[in-house]
Amino acid sequence: MKWYWVKTNKLIKKLFPGFVWDIPSAHKTVYLTFDDGPIPEITEWVLDLLKQHDIRATFFCIGNNIENYPDIFRKVIAGGHAIGNHTFNHINGWNTGFYTYMENIALCQKEIIENGGPDTHLFRPPYGKMTSAQAKKVRELGYKIIMWDVLSADFDTTISPEKCLRNATKNATDGSVIIFHDSIKAFANLEYALPRVIAYLKENGYRFGTIV
Repeated sequence: MKWYWVKTNKLIKKLFPGFVWDIPSAHKTVYLTFDDGPIPEITEWVLDLLKQHDIRATFFCIGNNIENYPDIFRKVIAGGHAIGNHTFNHINGWNTGFYTYMENIALCQKEIIENGGPDTHLFRPPYGKMTSAQAKKVRELGYKIIMWDVLSADFDTTISPEKCLRNATKNATDGSVIIFHDSIKAFANLEYALPRVIAYLKENGYRFGTIV
């Protein structure tokens, strides 16, 4: 099993104040976010589920997937969901040069706009990894760097769907940014956990917001 913070540590939030970890409100609101799409069938399954519950979420899309599956991307937009930039090739900022990283973000932004999406100011670094220089430049370009408060860990194929569900339900609080993945790798956990997470949050009086 991989090691990671399921609930982002308060110290981490203080050490990186330039990143958005959660969005506290007066209305008991949580923010469902989905990384790595759009993907045939997986993203469409997520969209159908969200539509059933009249929920809007935030999708951090990979530019190469938008290029390959523009029709699915447009379905995300048509559903009224917020769109974020997740780089063109899902690259790790720690292993990528500054100019290459910035170019990859620009390429993703180009795909978003050319396929009917907004000129988004939301950015999430793949793996949550980027250098301080990359982060500084991204903010200078007007992006908000959106991290997360709760990690469902649906991407981790070594955990059970039940564990994925507990990760989200036991750690969600007002303002939590909860991360899921509309990817093939995550789908076994996602398919089980997401409907139950939504039901749990609704039963406990949470609203669902989009990140702006």
